[in-house]
Amino acid sequence: MTSGRESSVGWSYDDEGREPVSAEALAERILALPDVAQVVADETSGVPETHWGDRFFFVGPDRRRPFATIVYHDTPGFDEDSRLDRPGVYRLNVELGRAEFQRRFGYPPAGLPDHRSEVDFSRLDEIQPHPAYGLHGWACVLNPGVGRLPEVDRLLDHAYRRALARHQRALDRDRAVR
Repeated sequence: MTSGRESSVGWSYDDEGREPVSAEALAERILALPDVAQVVADETSGVPETHWGDRFFFVGPDRRRPFATIVYHDTPGFDEDSRLDRPGVYRLNVELGRAEFQRRFGYPPAGLPDHRSEVDFSRLDEIQPHPAYGLHGWACVLNPGVGRLPEVDRLLDHAYRRALARHQRALDRDRAVR
């Protein structure tokens, strides 16, 4: 069914289910997972002002490595391919790991440079390799639509389970050292 409506972020969507989910609603979904903590970059975090408001999601109190992030800003000279400077555009980043990345995209993370020309990193509501961290097994989606949520939830669940396992391994190592 075609609606032809304009979204609140100024992009058109033709199919039902493409209307974007707000970053706040997406953060709530992630925070509903057990033992998930969120860190929001601000002045006290030591993060540059250009990234204040970006969200990092962790399992466990050590908060060494997020399994998902929601970002609102480009990093000049490093990560500008998503064009996050557009009004209302944000990006969900999810750590998939090598195996899931390859299953999802058909090539390993190390193969991303050979496939960069095939990816429009600024495209909304499409799960794709992360423009900078795809080499490390990360995927992303800009302004996922409500119809994309089941797929986003599967990817978040995968990343969350990886983070849980990583946290458990760290706890086991700590116990073994004591």
